[in-house]
Amino acid sequence: MSNKFISHEKLRDWLEDLSARFEVWAPVNTGQDAKGVVVYRPFVRDGALEFARKPVESAKHTVFPRSETLVNFKTGAKDGKPALELHVPEDPPARAVFGLPSCDARGFQIFDPVYNGSGTQGLARDNYYLRRRNATVLIVKACSKVLNTCFCNWVGGGPACTEGADVLATELPDGFILAQVTARGEAALGSALLAPASDSQEKQARKLHEEAGAALCAPPDLSASVSALRGKFDDSAFWEAEASKCLSCGACTYLCPTCYCFNITDEARGVLGARIRSWDACMLPLFTMEASGHNPRTGKIQRLRNRIGHKFSYYPSLHNGRIACCGCGRCIKSCPSSVDIRRIVTDAIGITGTAGLKEQKNG
Repeated sequence: MSNKFISHEKLRDWLEDLSARFEVWAPVNTGQDAKGVVVYRPFVRDGALEFARKPVESAKHTVFPRSETLVNFKTGAKDGKPALELHVPEDPPARAVFGLPSCDARGFQIFDPVYNGSGTQGLARDNYYLRRRNATVLIVKACSKVLNTCFCNWVGGGPACTEGADVLATELPDGFILAQVTARGEAALGSALLAPASDSQEKQARKLHEEAGAALCAPPDLSASVSALRGKFDDSAFWEAEASKCLSCGACTYLCPTCYCFNITDEARGVLGARIRSWDACMLPLFTMEASGHNPRTGKIQRLRNRIGHKFSYYPSLHNGRIACCGCGRCIKSCPSSVDIRRIVTDAIGITGTAGLKEQKNG
């Protein structure tokens, strides 16, 4: 399929047309001015769409909800014996997420081998995740500028990376050029409102991709992170220094596109109840609390060590070297005490004077 084009004037018409087949989500400014918080919300025609700024949160909740019901249950009696009725929720609707940055789409590439059973650990397939994942079209918006917290190129990504994307959208002065990436993406590009992209528009898009990529500082070599972090595991002085500013608030894990841990609870009232899955975070003190009352990670240095070690050492060891970080920089930008994951990893490896920690050209 040739590339398509939609003008800014017709964008809402197209998203509305898309809404006839998908539940459409897009970045929205929740405030009254340019300082409002940008988050993902279901599309409404008169909503405050925002594409100039990266959403504060990642898009992972569009596929992996913050809280979801796994099964509803009802207790009672049948033929004089205790009985339990179970009801599994209906299949989720087809969904299209428009305008997410490439780092958010790459985040699902970290989830997939964990939840689809293809990982080296031989884990079971998680059908709740897979039903949403397979029903979701990701329409990535190429980044036109980079922030000084962005480091997607450190971990194999880039401002216009198509890994994990179904469609790549590039914003031009007069609209968006849309390039199909996967077969699933074709379903989103069948609207009569879309016009064929011209050669000049495609040339403009390529130039914007090149400029955004050039604005990122040269990445360091992180190939030694697996062994370096294992070597630092028992180095208490190193982790004390790196964790000195950490508040253990957990903001980094909740905003991260690649953190996938959860907790399961049974919530009941009377004879009715539900088994619920909710996000959990390894940076929180109760994450590893055992039924016996023992907690193997009582200190924040142990929790920070686990978070960094998982992303840059343990996960790569299990998944063919892939780093479990997409370089979105949200954990850096939103950390209340300015803990920088890049600094921790380069310190562990022993890289000094890293150019990537300097201000980006467009930051």
